[in-house]
Amino acid sequence: MDNKKLFLDYIKNEKRYSKNTVIAYGKDLDQFLEFVSRKLVVFCIKDIDRKIVRDWVVVLASNGATSITIKRKLSTLKSFFRFLMRENIVEKSPMDGVVVPKIGRKLPVFVSEENMEKLEYEGGFSDDFPGYRDRLIIEMLYQTGMRRSELVGLRLRDVDFMRMELRVLGKGNKERIVPFEVGLKRLMDDYMCIRKGEVNPDNDYLFVTPKGRPIYDKLVYRVVKKYLSGVTTQKKRSPHVLRHSFATHLLNNGAELEAIKELLGHANLAATQVYTHNSFEKLKKVFKQAHPRA
Repeated sequence: MDNKKLFLDYIKNEKRYSKNTVIAYGKDLDQFLEFVSRKLVVFCIKDIDRKIVRDWVVVLASNGATSITIKRKLSTLKSFFRFLMRENIVEKSPMDGVVVPKIGRKLPVFVSEENMEKLEYEGGFSDDFPGYRDRLIIEMLYQTGMRRSELVGLRLRDVDFMRMELRVLGKGNKERIVPFEVGLKRLMDDYMCIRKGEVNPDNDYLFVTPKGRPIYDKLVYRVVKKYLSGVTTQKKRSPHVLRHSFATHLLNNGAELEAIKELLGHANLAATQVYTHNSFEKLKKVFKQAHPRA
């Protein structure tokens, strides 16, 4: 078994990383190891040194990779070589002394409250099973702030219709409870009714295709992009934009940062604080428009 497979099995089975994270780590390693194989006459994992890693960073940057992408890839390598040291496959890590590029903080992209309201009433959802499902996908992402992978993985048993709560399995298999309101429950009731009447799924996933199979990441992305394109011209129109919209709108309407952190399933408050920058930018805009001295 090669070193990459050993490592990926480790983070999947022992570290319990999500499927998407394992895939991302695998792609990063494939890209790096392919680069190394071109640099070394005879490939040997022990011959990888700091210079090779730095050369790879230079190539990534020259090909247009952002500092965020480079930092993520270097994080993959750090974890990989830490694992190899633990397994006594290498004696030291070539990552020691490799400088991680600084990342400028980017404000999360979100859809305005006005546009989300327009989408609710003028979304153009069809009056059939895909239409009911797609509308529920959009509203659930926006009204709960869950990640795309979390929505795809929802099972029927994760929905408590009486208490109006969702049991969501997040990153690192951490479970959290997310409440939903009456309007979303109504959409779920309508969807479940048509789901039972027209679809015969052989699984217990909440969201399914017309053939009864579980939905998948690309389907959710296509659905979100399609309907957001009808209300906004902004470049980013992904499921994560709805998560950003959920958090930003909560904060703008007075929600406590700690509560938003719990609803989003963030491990620490620092990840949630980025949304305060959007609120601050909004305040600055109001000041410039309204204050006589602005």
